[in-house]
This record gives sequence, structure tokens and C-alpha cells, in this order.
Amino acid sequence: MKKLFSLGLLALAGYVLYQQVEASKAEQDLWSQATSE
Repeated sequence: MKKLFSLGLLALAGYVLYQQVEASKAEQDLWSQATSE
């Protein structure tokens, strides 16, 4: 049971991290588009 809980916690942390990376990547794309024109 504890293993399952820690696995879920790890998955959640990974998901949040992934979301932040995707968001910053999208922001980077917006900046490069705005500055290239």
C-alpha cells in the first residue's frame, strides 16, 4: 500500500514538472515568435 502511495506521489510530481516544462516551452515559442518579427 505504501509503495502504491509513493508511486502515485512520484507520478503526480512528474506530471506537475512536465506541465511546467510544457508551459515554459510554449512561452518560449511565443517570445521567439514575437521577437523574430
